[in-house]
Amino acid sequence: MEQNYGNHSRFVTGYHKVLFVLLLAGLIGSGVNIYESLYTSNIYSASLITLLFVCSAIIFAYVRLFPLKAQDRAIRAEENFRHYLLTGKILSADLGMEQIIALRFAPDEEFPELALRASNEKLKPKEIKKAIISWKSDHYRV
Repeated sequence: MEQNYGNHSRFVTGYHKVLFVLLLAGLIGSGVNIYESLYTSNIYSASLITLLFVCSAIIFAYVRLFPLKAQDRAIRAEENFRHYLLTGKILSADLGMEQIIALRFAPDEEFPELALRASNEKLKPKEIKKAIISWKSDHYRV
């Protein structure tokens, strides 16, 4: 499938919808359970169930964040190197990570000029992506 601005974001139904809804339902259910168990002898087990769901929710967030952070570092290095190969200079220090991530979709012909524009005009990532004429696909994003 050819990638473009409209379809470039990655959405995994099992993770982003199903698992999120299950965790949310579990957190709510365990919260109700612990509330109802406040004055009974089941408070210990209700607390453990709530603790497990809270831990699972934290893991849910970090399972996504850690690989993305590592991939962001790789993208910064790749795009910096690409810019250096094309212009003989590294990317402007004014560019933020989100801007650099957006620039990765620009082909070599558009990349140096768009990087300069993004730096000078403080373009937001969406504006950078919309300014790309000939989209360069990236199917390897986590």
